[in-house]
Amino acid sequence: MPKITFVDAEGTARTVEAEVGATVMETAVRNAVPGIDAECGGACACATCHVYVEEEWREAVGEPEAMEEDMLDFAFDVRPNSRLSCQIRVRSDLDGLVVHTPARQG
Repeated sequence: MPKITFVDAEGTARTVEAEVGATVMETAVRNAVPGIDAECGGACACATCHVYVEEEWREAVGEPEAMEEDMLDFAFDVRPNSRLSCQIRVRSDLDGLVVHTPARQG
């Protein structure tokens, strides 16, 4: 199983196992990772699963599509490496992915 590391705004890292085919958001929720609210349950209808993808992972994760970009307009402190974790599908080549959660969601 791929491992994903979530780093919170204070710098605390939590590494969890992710199921291939799940989303990064689903992985966070299943593992009670703080900082991922996921109010819409992964429908790309809110911005409460906002994360910052670590620079070396940006190409592998890919860029947001139009609907995700529209939702990111509602996120707090959007940066060039911002993504909604509900839109990142876990694949085996994402083993070791590191994402950071913002100081607050929405």
